[in-house]
Amino acid sequence: MSIRSVTLGLLGAALVCGFCFFNDWVLRQTYLVGNNMPASIYGALILTVVALNPILRRWRLSGRELAVVLALTLAGAAVPGGGLVRTLIPTLVMPHHIEKTQPAWRAAQIVQRIPAGALVDPAGDDDRVIGGYVQGFGKGGQHVAVRRVPWQAWVRPLLIWVPFTLTLWGALIALSLLLHRQWSRHEHLPYPIARFTEALLPGDDGSCPPMLRERSFWVTCGVVLAIHLNNFAAAWYPEVLIRVPTSFDFTALGRLVPALVRGGGLGLFRPHLYLVIIGLAYFIPSDIAFSFGIAPFLWYLLAGTLAAYGINLMAPIEGTSYLSLNPQSFALLGANLGVMITILYTGRHYYAGVARRSLGLGPRREDVTREAVWGGRAFMALAVLLIVQLCLAGVRPLLASLYVGIMIMGFTVLSRVIAETGQIYMKCYFWPCVALWGLLGAPAIGSQQLLVMMLITTVLFIDPREALMPFMANSLKVLETRRLPLGVSSWLCLAALVLGLAVAIPATLYIKYDMGSATGDSWSTITVPRGPFDSAVLIRQKLAAQGLDPDAAPARGLSWLGQIEPNLTCTVMTLVGLGLVLVCTAARLRCTRWPLHPLLFVSWAATPLRLMGPSYLLGWFIKTLIVRYGGSGLYNRVKPIMIGLIAGELLGALFPTLFGAAYYLITGRQPMMFNVIPG
Repeated sequence: MSIRSVTLGLLGAALVCGFCFFNDWVLRQTYLVGNNMPASIYGALILTVVALNPILRRWRLSGRELAVVLALTLAGAAVPGGGLVRTLIPTLVMPHHIEKTQPAWRAAQIVQRIPAGALVDPAGDDDRVIGGYVQGFGKGGQHVAVRRVPWQAWVRPLLIWVPFTLTLWGALIALSLLLHRQWSRHEHLPYPIARFTEALLPGDDGSCPPMLRERSFWVTCGVVLAIHLNNFAAAWYPEVLIRVPTSFDFTALGRLVPALVRGGGLGLFRPHLYLVIIGLAYFIPSDIAFSFGIAPFLWYLLAGTLAAYGINLMAPIEGTSYLSLNPQSFALLGANLGVMITILYTGRHYYAGVARRSLGLGPRREDVTREAVWGGRAFMALAVLLIVQLCLAGVRPLLASLYVGIMIMGFTVLSRVIAETGQIYMKCYFWPCVALWGLLGAPAIGSQQLLVMMLITTVLFIDPREALMPFMANSLKVLETRRLPLGVSSWLCLAALVLGLAVAIPATLYIKYDMGSATGDSWSTITVPRGPFDSAVLIRQKLAAQGLDPDAAPARGLSWLGQIEPNLTCTVMTLVGLGLVLVCTAARLRCTRWPLHPLLFVSWAATPLRLMGPSYLLGWFIKTLIVRYGGSGLYNRVKPIMIGLIAGELLGALFPTLFGAAYYLITGRQPMMFNVIPG
């Protein structure tokens, strides 16, 4: 691990964090991060290996150095987008602005119920702190002076949220270390994203990787890149160039499956082919690719069939937007719980050994590494600290423990799905605060504690599609393959996160106060900040209608457990999701020809599989034909083609981003929007 690689990795993290918001919401190109295989980072890796290393010659980067650079840059990528900053900054300021148009908020004084310091305090300077954020201070081509940004108003809330965030991230890094050996060495998960990375990394002496000597790789990569560059050019000159179709419309076939259309699945008949998904599907077990391919069809068929009987699986029961009691999200909650139980059961001996060693109670074991032991100790300490921080915010200890447990479960299962399937665009579609609300009831929890937990969820868990723990899972696999120290690398990843926060927050705030919040997307600017307060107002109104005092604190001690009133629909859907995963897991163990993988139920009702399911199905079909009629020999010969598909798509997303940045810097005008990778 060289000083050069660490320096470049930290610079990469800083660059991603500084440029992300500008690229996503000013240039409006393919998200700089956007998912768990960012085209900006992996595309830059390909360019480094293909173009930069041959030029550098004596100073070229080795595979070990590039593995470190990639790990640190990926860690930083968890900061600027949906991982944190995209929702953190609007959530801390926009409630003050939205409250002005919401009489129900003002009547309930709902914004004032947030713990002191958690939101930005205008301190009598609304025009500058809130108005400047909403409208922007920049005029025409003149940008706002740095000193005019009201930095001081943001200091107190950031001093609350940044330590909270770093505690969570530290716990996730430690947990990744704890889980890694079990997943990598004992269960031999495929890690398709890490396999793609390893195929393109040069040797430890900087020598050209064997993959780059394969003609089929270059032909496939070149064709895919040419298609995307042609389509990008066609977006600028539609009267001159013809776009190569990557989306197809078969909606006329929807008449043949009315139940699927009734359930909301008409979009499945307008598939977009993501070549990166087809390529990754080639490197995962066939049952997973098949399950992910048919998963959205099964969900929408189920939803449409039940809709015919008046049962709507996707309509909120209570609450609004994301933070609502929704049958769909509770089915996914149960499925995640089932997968978590399976994870713990499968690795029970290893995890028990790590726990004993972490507590100093057990003998040394060869399969329990030093990194896993320290990861276990750090995870336990930081998880307790996270619970304490929740308690300081006004959440009771038992509720805080349950909240942290559900959040950690979500990140763990998300990482498992990505390590096992390569599903690059995936996020949790359940939320800890909503899970507790549906399974315990508002009277038992209290409106104030629900509001606090909803606000925390909005910042840390509302959109984890570019989350730290999946990045760490893939990075640790690559680092292990290159025989690099995992413990030291994890500390450096934490340093990259701190640096990323120091860059991303000021950069995003400056752009917001320069151009106004309209520069951002309406989802993070309006929908997300409204969620906790809209739902909290509805909860208070329902409690008042039931003759209960919305301001009453729950009973002391454990007597509040007697007030538990679980929502029947939410409870049933949770048990259904749990049961489906456990039954499918048992069937898979008992029957060698069982076609479905239990991870199907973790994501079948989620948007990502609706977008990517057809590509998984096509990837499964291609692999099945190759294996059946060509055997292992043909399968291995086709590998460079599939890696070329992935590389070409990543480069096809990267080049328009680079061109868009250059175009904006030269002309000052926004480039044509162009998106390639799902996110």
